[in-house]
Amino acid sequence: MTQFVPFDSILERVVGLLEAPGALPADIPNLFLIRDLFGKVRLSISDAVANDRAVRDGLTTLAAALHGALGVHAYPPDDALLFVDEALLNPLEYAAREIRPGVYWIDRLVTGGNWWTIRAPDKAQGANRFALYSVKGGVGRTTTAAVLAWHLAHNGERVLVVDLDLESPGLSSAMLDARERPEFGVTDWFVEGLVGQSDRVLTEMTVSPTWALDLEGEVHLAPAHGREPGEYLAKLGRVYMDAPEPWVIRLEQLVQCLEERCNPTVVLLESRSGLHDIAAATVMNLDAQVLLFATDSASTWDDYDILFRHWQINNLATRIREKLAIVSALTPDTGDVHDYLARFRERSWTLFQDCLYDEASDDLSADRFSFDLNDEDAPHDPLHITWTLGLAAGASLRNLEQTSVTLAYTRFLNRFARRFGFRAEDK
Repeated sequence: MTQFVPFDSILERVVGLLEAPGALPADIPNLFLIRDLFGKVRLSISDAVANDRAVRDGLTTLAAALHGALGVHAYPPDDALLFVDEALLNPLEYAAREIRPGVYWIDRLVTGGNWWTIRAPDKAQGANRFALYSVKGGVGRTTTAAVLAWHLAHNGERVLVVDLDLESPGLSSAMLDARERPEFGVTDWFVEGLVGQSDRVLTEMTVSPTWALDLEGEVHLAPAHGREPGEYLAKLGRVYMDAPEPWVIRLEQLVQCLEERCNPTVVLLESRSGLHDIAAATVMNLDAQVLLFATDSASTWDDYDILFRHWQINNLATRIREKLAIVSALTPDTGDVHDYLARFRERSWTLFQDCLYDEASDDLSADRFSFDLNDEDAPHDPLHITWTLGLAAGASLRNLEQTSVTLAYTRFLNRFARRFGFRAEDK
């Protein structure tokens, strides 16, 4: 009977196999181990070495070893080796993880591929970007985007707000009167870009709310859709196409185009919630500080544990952890708030400590990324938003001056300003 090899042990077995002396032929070009949609592994390499008998024999031996170690999760040696034009292989490095020098691991996925890499966008130092993300919806990201935009503009910043929660758009209705909405939105930019017309909508997809006109700074909003959604579902089904370039690159181009047009000092990106590719693109590929919204519930911490452990396993921890700041959303306005926040902070610290912080070392001179439980400057220490009756009643986000909304955000705004170097005082 064929041995049972569970999916979760595939990569560990592959890495162990490659560590054996002589596992790889000498002097070969980059080798790609591709796990396909069925979870089966095969080898792919440049066709420039297709006629090299020593290389072919060495790779066939490796394929046989993989089949022996992985069972049905590897192709038989006769079917496991693909020689491919090198021009087709080069783009794969963008989506690959290097598991040893010159050997890359690629997962072919239906969804979730954007969580595997962190891309530093090709942009000059400009606006400070912040992505508002949560693993679950209904935690106040839209309200926070509106309040943050108002507060930062109140203190002189030029703020661009972009609604990237395209499956559940709400920023335009929250921040704009219906008559103020622009002609086009984010979905129109992506869809018209498929036929070369994205520039035609760019000039008519942002608007400054009337409530922001008297502020010291500015607010510009790019909503998910325009004044009339039109055939929104038909457009939404075309937004994420990798054409003419990968969607994550097109997303970066959109943000850059909006920045060039609006010249902001701060960009607020409302992300889709959950573990979907679209959220991943916002969190991982836009060079933004990431506000992680959470509530103190077992399901929320379990979901963040899945994401944090993914970063840890795939060697992404050191590249993502400095970008993160946890937010205690919906913090209860009750007498036991201190107990709630203490419990929240401890669970957040445990998550970061287990997955993203460096372990203790005897070398006192080592530069360690780790924080004490009560360090207020740590990523795990919550910026908290007080959940009040005013928020529960759906107070207007188009009239924020001294409302229950802004009162609920007082501590959050002060901590946000101190954490990220903005002016904290109100005028």
